[in-house]
Amino acid sequence: MQVGELVERVRGGDRRALARTISLVENAAPQLREITAGLAPAAGRARITGLTGPPGVGKSTSTSALVAALRARGETAAVLAVDPSSPFTGGALLGDRVRMQEHATDPGVYIRSMASRGHLGGLSWATPHALRVLDAAGFDHVLVETVGVGQAEVDIAAHADTTVVLAAPGMGDGVQAGKAGVLEIADILAVNKADREGAQAAVRDLRQMVAQVDRAPEEWKPPVVAMSAAKGEGVDDLLKRLDDHAAHLRATGELERRRRARARREIEAIAMAALVERLADVRGHAALDALAGEVAAGGDPYAAADSVLAALEG
Repeated sequence: MQVGELVERVRGGDRRALARTISLVENAAPQLREITAGLAPAAGRARITGLTGPPGVGKSTSTSALVAALRARGETAAVLAVDPSSPFTGGALLGDRVRMQEHATDPGVYIRSMASRGHLGGLSWATPHALRVLDAAGFDHVLVETVGVGQAEVDIAAHADTTVVLAAPGMGDGVQAGKAGVLEIADILAVNKADREGAQAAVRDLRQMVAQVDRAPEEWKPPVVAMSAAKGEGVDDLLKRLDDHAAHLRATGELERRRRARARREIEAIAMAALVERLADVRGHAALDALAGEVAAGGDPYAAADSVLAALEG
């Protein structure tokens, strides 16, 4: 399939074309530049929601429940589930797709697993490109589910319009929540498995932590939602909070600011990748070995780096 035809099929929502294009994205295919240029004018319409949290908190179940709620009101949704990589093939383990089988035959839902391939931050390096593909395909919502993250892996906040951080009873108190940085990235905090013992204590701890952060009156205050995704309880409340945050982003101009920041990071990442490729070409040159010898003998590493940069610019 030619790139032009592939782009047109993606923009028309063709599922096979979507799958093919995201595979090209994951493999950093040579056609990626042309594909991106073709899809860019059609992107920017979908609401992008990120769901993150520690392993076992119920991210896949919560994502599936949100998709069901969105479909119930007639909106389409794509899910990008970033799975851990197989140690043997490097591909996604597909655990998240197994948990979303109820949507497999729904023409208004598209689910794609993507391997993290060792990338830190709970996402894949290809996530921004894949998001553009799904956005350009015309979905109303794109939900990004991260790999179970730890205390510093919070990349999702840089890619989503709204970030939902999931917690569960017995998975740490409010101090741990603050330590994990969730208050900095969370637009909405959701305590899943709220039918379990300790759920109200978890909700209380998180609300206390949110209340301790100084905010201007016009700033968004992350709400704390109690839910049981497996039972479908509290999902409508979560969806309402998502709608409220989307309205806040539009009203305050924050949506435009976030998307500009996202575009800036993507430009930087592409530029850095190109520089790394060019630097790899320089590494084999005798000149770099000579500079390394000078630095090892007490020379100025900054001057040596300036020489390398000058070579790259030339």
